[in-house]
Amino acid sequence: MDFQKLAKNLLFIDIETVSAESDFNLLSDRMKALWLHKASFLSNPTNLNDEDFYFDRAGIYAEFGKIIAIGVGFFHWNDDQEICLKVKSISNDDETQVLRDFKILLEQKYKPTTLTLCAHNGKEFDYPYLCRRMLVNGIGIPKALQITGKKPWEIPHFDTLDMWKFGDRKHYTSLELLAAIFNIPSSKTELSGDQVNETYHHQNDLSKITRYCREDIIVLAQLFLKYQNMVIVKDENVERI
Repeated sequence: MDFQKLAKNLLFIDIETVSAESDFNLLSDRMKALWLHKASFLSNPTNLNDEDFYFDRAGIYAEFGKIIAIGVGFFHWNDDQEICLKVKSISNDDETQVLRDFKILLEQKYKPTTLTLCAHNGKEFDYPYLCRRMLVNGIGIPKALQITGKKPWEIPHFDTLDMWKFGDRKHYTSLELLAAIFNIPSSKTELSGDQVNETYHHQNDLSKITRYCREDIIVLAQLFLKYQNMVIVKDENVERI
């Protein structure tokens, strides 16, 4: 594989999601009933009450959550032919604006026929969540994400979890664990995924989530390099926008 040729059209992405409302009781009666029906099929090992269980789990599901940040990153090479990484996060309290900005980036910077996305657990989470929330917000799905009905080999996107499975359908491994075993610096220095909803709804700190999302992109890109048996990007060659 010509890695530089691949990298020209490779975009790393990561989304941060939260519950649509800060409190279960703010839901309409219709949505309350639908969440309770959904929740009745979910594991609740600590026996959280309805309010706490909604706050803890709703953000995982596109029907009950929303996207507040999308991290993106791409490789490039400097004058010394060292691999470099540029990363940024698109974030806003207005989900529609986040999704529009992301769509504009995809359509203005990349050709849909050559763009390859990469996310961790992207096939099960990031890609479908993005498409579902775009439909809910009345935004046309970019061609690069129009994968419904396509055969697996017709979809060019990478999933670093899927790549690690090696055909084992039951095996889930977190990005943080993979970072640890490949000796990649953690993105969890300021925040972890299970704290995002609390940080957003109770601490009102979108900026912290934005930074965390951006750092996750760095870990994701470094992991992808490790999968290619390549040296990770030097910290001085990582540009955070």
